[in-house]
Amino acid sequence: MRLLTLLALLILLGVSSIGPTQEPKKDPKELPPIPTTDLKRKDPVEYSKDIEPVFANKCFVCHTGSVVEGKFDMSTHSGVLKGGKRGVAVVPGKSTESNLFLFCSRQKKPIMPPKSEDPLNSQEVSLIKLWIDEGAKAPTMARVKAKVIVNLPPALVKPVRAVAVSPDGKTVAASRGNQIHLYDGKKGDFLKTLVDPLLKTPDGKVAKAAHISLVESLAFSPDGKTLASGSFQELTLWDAEKGEPKKRLTGFADRVVAIAYSPDGKLLATGGGAPTEDGELKIFEADSGKQLTDIKNGHSDTVFAVGFSPDGKLLASGAADKFVKVFEVPGGKFVKSFEGHTHHVMGVGWTPDGKKLASCGADNFVKVWDYEKGEKIRDMQGHQKQVTQLVFVGKTQQFLTVSGDSSVRMWNADNGGNVRQYPGATDFLYSVSASTDGTVVAAGGEDGVVRIYNGTNASLVKAALPPDAEPKKEEPKKK
Repeated sequence: MRLLTLLALLILLGVSSIGPTQEPKKDPKELPPIPTTDLKRKDPVEYSKDIEPVFANKCFVCHTGSVVEGKFDMSTHSGVLKGGKRGVAVVPGKSTESNLFLFCSRQKKPIMPPKSEDPLNSQEVSLIKLWIDEGAKAPTMARVKAKVIVNLPPALVKPVRAVAVSPDGKTVAASRGNQIHLYDGKKGDFLKTLVDPLLKTPDGKVAKAAHISLVESLAFSPDGKTLASGSFQELTLWDAEKGEPKKRLTGFADRVVAIAYSPDGKLLATGGGAPTEDGELKIFEADSGKQLTDIKNGHSDTVFAVGFSPDGKLLASGAADKFVKVFEVPGGKFVKSFEGHTHHVMGVGWTPDGKKLASCGADNFVKVWDYEKGEKIRDMQGHQKQVTQLVFVGKTQQFLTVSGDSSVRMWNADNGGNVRQYPGATDFLYSVSASTDGTVVAAGGEDGVVRIYNGTNASLVKAALPPDAEPKKEEPKKK
């Protein structure tokens, strides 16, 4: 009896200690919803003018191009309405039932953009809400891109983004920031700097450089008489012997990051384009600079690599959309594509017989493809970071690659073997080139140095710099 009484007392005490039901505490780190306001607009919201710029500023980095988080591609109006793995994003006329609005306004998880990114402000959220409530209508006008005005790069920004060895191996051209320098291919000695005397900065000052912005690409013509250089929205053709500009081609959408001459030297192809927008792929008459073909919708992102087939009838390209594609020359008709890279395709080239293609990418892989069958032959591993460029050595099965892991490698496309490595680089590498006979190899990267090698034994000839960048020698102290 005494035990029962004790148990009853404990139960009563337990119940009384609970007291009134308490609401669960809110996470102090939880962000409040973003309020909307009455915009008091007289005109309807226009997608291209009002909505797409908001997406471009706050959403495109994770939801366009080669990066599409949650399978939600926001690069087009139809993609925005379609949604992703979380279902339909927009219910026209019903913002309170649309995940896009609920996520952006922080009324539903996951909030977008995430906590680590800049949120939409009240004005932007209100615009999206009103657009949805008005029916989420498609664009009625083309989006006007803001004009980009570039100026000279900072003095400390001196990467070697591009190198080119003349076919005879006598000259090595190398960018350094917005400059182009020429070196002796056999000894590595500095020869000259290429300067466009008509080049001026936006404020009218003489630039004293090859381009205003960084030099992104270089290529010698097959006869070695012309050097082509690509930069932001322009390409310059130089007299390689005189070091003078012959012609400047403009009208490009963004950076010209890839250049290739056809084997007979009559055609010139360029690759580029703005990130997350359609890649730019053009073909020109090499001598006149006349544009023959602008391959529309060839790639859905920046084109990083171009290469003519040995017979000059086809053009291969690689891009940030992860595809290697082939087009007819000069018409630009699509022929076939090769899918297998899981990141940007940074380099592409053909074997001398035209039966195989090699490609490299930001997925750290080098791949060889059977052109006729459209199938992958092999993966070639060895680089530990993204492989940034690939170039075949003359009419051989051997090709060179460089990588962000600071290594320069030579491969054999027939058996996948690693022929040799070229030592000395200590920083991220962007570019590589070789003479037709393979006796001269050059590579450049983030440290601003162009390393010139004996191509046959991989010995370093010289880590070359222009005179104004050479470290000053200490004078002997007077006794």
